[in-house]
Amino acid sequence: MDPSETGAPSGGARAAQVVALFREHNAALVAFLRARLNSHADAQEVAQEVYLKLLSLGEDTTIDSPRAFLFRAASNLAVDRLRMRNVRAAAPPDPDDDNWHVTPIPEQHASAHEQWRDLRQALDELPAKTSRAFVMHVIDGRDFAAIAREMNLSERMVRYHVGNALAHCRQRRDRAETPR
Repeated sequence: MDPSETGAPSGGARAAQVVALFREHNAALVAFLRARLNSHADAQEVAQEVYLKLLSLGEDTTIDSPRAFLFRAASNLAVDRLRMRNVRAAAPPDPDDDNWHVTPIPEQHASAHEQWRDLRQALDELPAKTSRAFVMHVIDGRDFAAIAREMNLSERMVRYHVGNALAHCRQRRDRAETPR
């Protein structure tokens, strides 16, 4: 049976579909991945892997929602990348490896733990809606529209709550860094 009869794109059509997806969604996809991976370079690499995955799908594969597939595949690959980072970080340094110095040292781990504790304390000082909107946007990486729907608020109110939380966290950080 011809792929065009099944609704699945042929090789050339698949490539054109991937090019269109790239043009339309790449900036958003890389931003999404950057928020998850905390690295622009890793975000670009993972995005590229997703496009390659799309190109390598069989001609008989039909994708009902290409954008959703793109972001779901990217999310899964990002999780894999983070797991790989954690495994590497937990492994003892290899002196023959050129990247031995990248392994986190205990002081960095303690510092990150302290920053996380400070952030939790700052969020606990905020009203519940403000804290929840901030966590959903900054930590979970969700967009304002999705948060607004879930919290039953307008996008403007979600932006207001996230902005207030950011300002509060900055104030708290500045207070802690200012010598007395």
